[in-house]
Amino acid sequence: MIRAIITPVDQTITLDIPIDYIGKEVEVIAFAKNEGDVREVKQRPNISFTVLHVENDGYKFNRDEANER
Repeated sequence: MIRAIITPVDQTITLDIPIDYIGKEVEVIAFAKNEGDVREVKQRPNISFTVLHVENDGYKFNRDEANER
């Protein structure tokens, strides 16, 4: 991916692309940096969870059983 921020001094801009882009569909987008819809991002409320204790006495992890498909 190529991202460049430039200040043009003419109406024409030349763009060199990497060799591996040749033969592929390439999208070029041009817009003024301060152009567009600016929206305020709402901050999510701080949520906490209570950890429940689970008894695992006598439990043995079986790796082969866990990896069976």
